[in-house]
Amino acid sequence: MVDFFQRAMLDPDGVFRQYVYPKSSKARSLWSLQWKAVSSIPQNICKAVMVVPGSGACGFNSYCTFDGTKNQTSCLCPQGYKFFDEERQYKGCRPDFEPQSCDLDEAAATAQFEMTPIDRVDWPLSDYEQYSPIDETECRRLCVIDCFYATAVFDTNSKTCWKKKLPLSNGNMADSVQRTVLIKVPRNNNSESQLGIGSSKWMKDKKYWILGSSLFFGSSVLVNILLISILLFGTYCGISINSKQKIQPSQSSGSSILPPNIFTYNELEKATSGFREVLGTGASGTVYKGHIQDEHATSIAVKKLEKLQQETETFMVEVQTIGQTFHKNLVRLLGFCNEGTDRLLVYEFMPNCSLDEFLFSDAQPHWSLRVQVALGVARGLLYLHEDCSKQIIHCDIKPQNILLDNNFMAKIADFGLAKLLRANQTQTNTGIRGTRGYVAPEWSKNIGITSKVDVYSFGVILLELVCCRRNVELENADEEHTILTYWANDCYRCGRIDLLVEGDDEAIFNIKKVERFVAVALWCLQEELTMRPTMLKVTQMLDGAAQIATPPDPSSFISSLQ
Repeated sequence: MVDFFQRAMLDPDGVFRQYVYPKSSKARSLWSLQWKAVSSIPQNICKAVMVVPGSGACGFNSYCTFDGTKNQTSCLCPQGYKFFDEERQYKGCRPDFEPQSCDLDEAAATAQFEMTPIDRVDWPLSDYEQYSPIDETECRRLCVIDCFYATAVFDTNSKTCWKKKLPLSNGNMADSVQRTVLIKVPRNNNSESQLGIGSSKWMKDKKYWILGSSLFFGSSVLVNILLISILLFGTYCGISINSKQKIQPSQSSGSSILPPNIFTYNELEKATSGFREVLGTGASGTVYKGHIQDEHATSIAVKKLEKLQQETETFMVEVQTIGQTFHKNLVRLLGFCNEGTDRLLVYEFMPNCSLDEFLFSDAQPHWSLRVQVALGVARGLLYLHEDCSKQIIHCDIKPQNILLDNNFMAKIADFGLAKLLRANQTQTNTGIRGTRGYVAPEWSKNIGITSKVDVYSFGVILLELVCCRRNVELENADEEHTILTYWANDCYRCGRIDLLVEGDDEAIFNIKKVERFVAVALWCLQEELTMRPTMLKVTQMLDGAAQIATPPDPSSFISSLQ
């Protein structure tokens, strides 16, 4: 190698390569203008880098390919994805489309997403579900309806389907990969993808026939419509004159929302089989599961209010007001009972229980679901604070009062109870309304209570959703971690947000959003209530529609434990 200039360098892809270039001008005439790599360590970094946990040689959601003839490594994004940084492609790829909503049913999911194959590519990790034996068609169906699924690997020999979730790691392209890899991407929304290629072609071939048929039948249809309209107009006029008094009341604003039903005590006793199955208990009463005797046997949750000290007329007015409150992130009040001293509220039943059970169980919920819940709670509170005809302050926002429906959509429960219950009904041992660990500092200062108490409680819940742990863990061996609000503030100030989601790969992959959520929570937790944002501002910051300034570092958080 004495006739060559030599150099060795660590390239951006992590490979240590030796390069040569001829010294003589004669040799250079037969040489390309670039230095040539003659050896490398490792020889194929795509295979050498396989770490658990980790992203691999090319970052998350990317895949690595090695050209042995040129001794070059390349990073590529799958269809529908793009690089985070085009100049530093080893940082990985991200989806270039809106993620699939978990609210979609099977038909909607199939209409919006499809699986497209990738040849000779595999992501050997990130499996979270496996089916065997199964055929490829069923593998595709199960994956397209799963909102957590990003790609799947189907092995034709073993008839096995592996589902994989984001982020995909250690991606590799090689001739040795003999599996069918299917990646979920949005369908094209043009006419051919909506109707199918065959039906689209048929439409094109038959368009002139359709046009002629439309002109032929159009005139006869128009005549029929005119005749029917004349008959209906005469009938309508007769009905309107005879039923004018009945129609007028329903024309008031908000008539699309039905008022709550009035149940008798006996009806609810029968619906709950004698108040047999208890769903939960709290300071305001006990909740029982029941079924309305209709064609669908609709499931309900019946709350028996205890020690209610309120006049009948006032109770009726407040219940009617709450019953007119309707939002997708609020539990719907279906009806009530007001007989003698018995006061009961009838709510829609939530099959996935409370956020408390969802968040603090053994299985850690996916980051995407926690984000969905956080946004849902924020929008529900925004509605109560600003969009209701009468502002409602919840006063007891906590995981037990946030319920989840079939699609894990968050719905706030027990809103409006502050108006129905006596002043000290929900007090704790500290003399503060609400639940320990979630109460705002102003409760202990004997000052006017505003909607900012709910904002404070939401800040605590937001941190719990990020970290998947309770705000107060007295049994925690590390005293610095005992109170989540303190610890989260310390991590934020030190630039170590990653410690809050340690071991949560999905959250680590979305660390920028984690940081944004923590910053929003710290704003909500400001001791001075005037510094806390409104729920409108909170939702804007969570959605990324508003800039987030660095929250002030409080000298201390006032906790309900003090």
